[in-house]
Amino acid sequence: MYWFTQNDLNNLPSRYRARLVNSLSGFKSANLIGTANSRHEPNVAIVSSVVHLGASPPLLGMVMRPATVRRDTLNNIRETQVWTVNAVTDKIFTQAHQTAASYPADTSEFSAVGLTPHWTDEFAAPAVAESPLSMGLKLVDILPIRHNGTEFVIGEIDWLHIRGDALLPDGYLDIEALGLVAVSGLDGYHQTQKHARLSYAEPDSEPAMIPEHGAGDIEPAVDLRPYTRTGN
Repeated sequence: MYWFTQNDLNNLPSRYRARLVNSLSGFKSANLIGTANSRHEPNVAIVSSVVHLGASPPLLGMVMRPATVRRDTLNNIRETQVWTVNAVTDKIFTQAHQTAASYPADTSEFSAVGLTPHWTDEFAAPAVAESPLSMGLKLVDILPIRHNGTEFVIGEIDWLHIRGDALLPDGYLDIEALGLVAVSGLDGYHQTQKHARLSYAEPDSEPAMIPEHGAGDIEPAVDLRPYTRTGN
């Protein structure tokens, strides 16, 4: 076992410390954040800090790094009040990782890494056409985290696009069926293997395994036909 005090961590080489501390929270979702400025110029950047905040209303949050350098994603969100969250798959993770490079302000990361912007109706931020799971969010709040200069961005889901074969009848989304990758640390990409789904935890009761076809607890079943579209 290795034991580190706070002082020990502070005295580690900065790159070593960044890799270590970023690995401590384990696997995180890999998402591409799509934005555009007021001139409709698109931007896309990989983020591993997207978290669920609630289902009613449907809220997501993400941490944005300190504004010590140009932050196009956050600047665009402030301008347009919207952005997209697009899950990263095993087919595009190298391109997604490359979006973290410091491209010039007049260069779209979409073009630079070979991804395709997909515009939805009148929504002012592009999705990533190659992603099987995309969401459009509208800004709710930006909360400064004064201790380290980061900012926590909260958005409400305005629209949701999911590839149909991954959505189970009970509402569970089979993210492995979509080929999504997880992130560890700053640069580790992983594909996962589900062990099981377990029933709702009750006192003095052992959790049961939920069948692969779903929990079967939604009656009547949700009719998904009104939400079905073909193509992008």
